[in-house]
Amino acid sequence: MPFWRRRNDEPASTEAIEPAPPQPEAVEPAGVEAGWEPDPADFDDPVRSEVPAPAELAAETPPTTTVGAGLDAGLQRTRGGFMSRLRGLLGGGEIGGPSWDEVEETLIAGDVGAALAIELVERARARRDPGGPEAAIRAELAALLVPRDPDWTPHSAVPGGPAVVLVVGVNGTGKTTTIGKLASRYVGEGHSVILAAADTFRAAAIEQLRIWADRAGVPVVAHAPGADPGAVVYDALDAAIARGADLVIADTAGRLHTRTNLMDELAKVRRIIDKRLPGGTPETLFILDATTGQNGLAQAKAFHEAVGLTGIVLTKLDSTAKGGIVFAIEDALGVPVRFVGVGEGVADLVAFDPEAFVAALFA
Repeated sequence: MPFWRRRNDEPASTEAIEPAPPQPEAVEPAGVEAGWEPDPADFDDPVRSEVPAPAELAAETPPTTTVGAGLDAGLQRTRGGFMSRLRGLLGGGEIGGPSWDEVEETLIAGDVGAALAIELVERARARRDPGGPEAAIRAELAALLVPRDPDWTPHSAVPGGPAVVLVVGVNGTGKTTTIGKLASRYVGEGHSVILAAADTFRAAAIEQLRIWADRAGVPVVAHAPGADPGAVVYDALDAAIARGADLVIADTAGRLHTRTNLMDELAKVRRIIDKRLPGGTPETLFILDATTGQNGLAQAKAFHEAVGLTGIVLTKLDSTAKGGIVFAIEDALGVPVRFVGVGEGVADLVAFDPEAFVAALFA
């Protein structure tokens, strides 16, 4: 059973958290996006602001995309790209029939990765599958996907506390957009969500998160630009506990404009969560842009070593003809892909189903 619960069994509310006294809006200097570097002395007493959205927005949250339909539509380019060539090489022959060198090259071109492609071909040839070469490759690809709970959902191990999702990844991968889609998804399922704007180092990150909070009909806890990210998360947890909220989703910096080490900052946020919710280990989701291929895999490895990822969200899967990165990342990290982005709409974030994914690739 998922942990989702509320105090006194009350329905989820999008009512505002008690806001701080209104503050004058900061005016950003010209060129802030390109080279802004916060001076910590300017933010000794950061302003806490919480921006709730109108309650009616929650009712307008679109239904989540179904797994089969979403994957099938989102993988059109992949099926017409490297998978089309792969099926052409494998179809209609005996195990020794196809040019396995070409199969290997096609897998590499599809972002499976060179070393893994070599292993896949060797194992597929050794299988001597009665279904032929395509069945052998399909079985070996499916075997790369790690086991997972099909009913997975963020949950809290702390009685009376919210589940916490820490969203990490480099800038430009769709991190903030994914947070908005996740919030809309869980609100649509009847859960109460609070967002934490802990990416305080990127000029536009806080405002972008507020826009998504408005769309999802959820409150967001934010401090002034350049504030301590850990303080933002701490306040968001305080607010969630006070209101009996189900879930806190925290945005984090994708890079820092200061000399602070990004991974150290993320580790600090993890410690803050443990301090406020002892034993409440967060889900840590890494946002990976599917179009970046093996470069994205290298990023994921670095984050996994630093903060311990529990899931991957693969964005822009509909924009690439190379779906092989899914197999590469699960094989390399042993971390499951939780969601895939298959479009620009709020509902175009699909819960990842390994069997449906492989079936859609070979459809």
